[in-house]
Amino acid sequence: MISGGAALVAGLRELGVDVAFGLPGVHNLAAWKGFPGSGVRLVGVRHEQTAGYAADGYARSTGRLGVALTTTGPGASNVVTAVGEAWSCHTPMLVIATDVPTTSRRPGVFRGVLHETTDQASFFRPVTKAQVRVERAEDLHDVVVRAGRLAMLHPRRPVYVEVPTDLLSAQVPAPVPETHVPPTRGFLPDRVAFPHPFERPLVWAGGGATASEAGPLVASLCRTLGAPLLTSYGGRGLLPPDDPYLVPLPPHAKEAGDLWDAADLVVVIGSDLDGMNTQGFRQPRPPWVVTVDLEHPVNLEPDVHLAMDAVAGLSVLLEQAPQREPWFTRPAGRELYAGPETAFLDAFESGLTDDTVVVADMCVPGYWFGGFGRVGRPRGLAYPVGWGTLGFGFPAGIGAALSRRPAVALVGDGGFLFACGDLATVAQEQIPLTTVLVDDGGYGMLAYDFAKDGEQPIGCDLEPPDFVALAKAFRVEAREVTVDELGSAVAQGIASRRPSLLVLKASYTPPPNTSPRWYRA
Repeated sequence: MISGGAALVAGLRELGVDVAFGLPGVHNLAAWKGFPGSGVRLVGVRHEQTAGYAADGYARSTGRLGVALTTTGPGASNVVTAVGEAWSCHTPMLVIATDVPTTSRRPGVFRGVLHETTDQASFFRPVTKAQVRVERAEDLHDVVVRAGRLAMLHPRRPVYVEVPTDLLSAQVPAPVPETHVPPTRGFLPDRVAFPHPFERPLVWAGGGATASEAGPLVASLCRTLGAPLLTSYGGRGLLPPDDPYLVPLPPHAKEAGDLWDAADLVVVIGSDLDGMNTQGFRQPRPPWVVTVDLEHPVNLEPDVHLAMDAVAGLSVLLEQAPQREPWFTRPAGRELYAGPETAFLDAFESGLTDDTVVVADMCVPGYWFGGFGRVGRPRGLAYPVGWGTLGFGFPAGIGAALSRRPAVALVGDGGFLFACGDLATVAQEQIPLTTVLVDDGGYGMLAYDFAKDGEQPIGCDLEPPDFVALAKAFRVEAREVTVDELGSAVAQGIASRRPSLLVLKASYTPPPNTSPRWYRA
């Protein structure tokens, strides 16, 4: 016999989980006791929102299941924002929260038990794929395994599991792993995808293509059709930065948008064509649209929809695709926007390796890298474009840094302060995260919003702490750098395999991939 907490951890192990993030509380301690010797590293963070963001960052940079554990009530509610970001960006995540003991719960009645809510799962209904409550201790292992597999099933999204705390201490039989055959979904279309005569095809790929590891097939389709590739943020890195078929600009740049406007066929692979990537759904509808996704599109009705994952759908398209010569001229990249912002990107990227994961926050430098940075490989950019959750970068970087790839968090001064307490986490756990903090003295994007309308900014200036001293108080290496020093400092931070903070005091103008600067009216 083993404890319910040990059965829960055994379920995580069966799912292939090797890292989980959480914060202990009186209700979930029995679960924490199950981790030592399990093969699952449990990273204790300083805030539940960090647990969610770190799980998200880990999942985005690896393609594996992210796991966040919280205690009851306020512990659970604290993680909801991070789960919402994961939901919006199709991140597979398992959120496990305790509830009050079954002996204390009375349906529909609030009794004032410690951390009690009348319906804790309702916090998570809008931002999870499913909410599962464990009713019997002997079901803990199987429920965790099935919930994790559901989160990983395309379309991937978070799943919430609720466990009454007394079940974690109960004695249950040791679980027997079950044989699992991954489900398959999709169909072969009953008509060809290219019945429309076309001369100017374009391919648009997003996070679904990344999740399916479809980069080589995306490249093959572009080369076969002679089509340029536009990507959403989730599709960055599917083709190498210098590939002649990759448009080296975000779709918000007019030079990229002109290719969309000129196309008479657009093939959309694993992308929602969401508002942020389409400038508020302002892109005109092409004459012929083919979509590949397990979910039917809601933002653009296709002429042909292949309800398949990216790999299966691309295989079908490649069987039917005619060989065409390229019709387009590859536009210039960020040199079109030469200035201090692109000089910052040049300096920043000079310190990165090809396989570095950059976790960008919702800040002006993050906007620039998100749209114009060179992403060397798939999953090389994690960016909170779904909900736009300020404060994502540093805590999500903690998870990315445990992906066995180098990781750099690119943050602003305002967003960093959301989770700066987790400097204690990176110090204690010796997490090899290099954080680049661009301090412009406040909420620079919001100040721009005021200034562009000729108004005086209100509430945007922040009195900054001494960030270097703050990091050193947590025993994290830190120093202030100039743009000229940035590249070598980033390279040194990555090579050290230790946590570090680099502070650059600078102010930049937002790029065109932020909504006040969209060119489509």
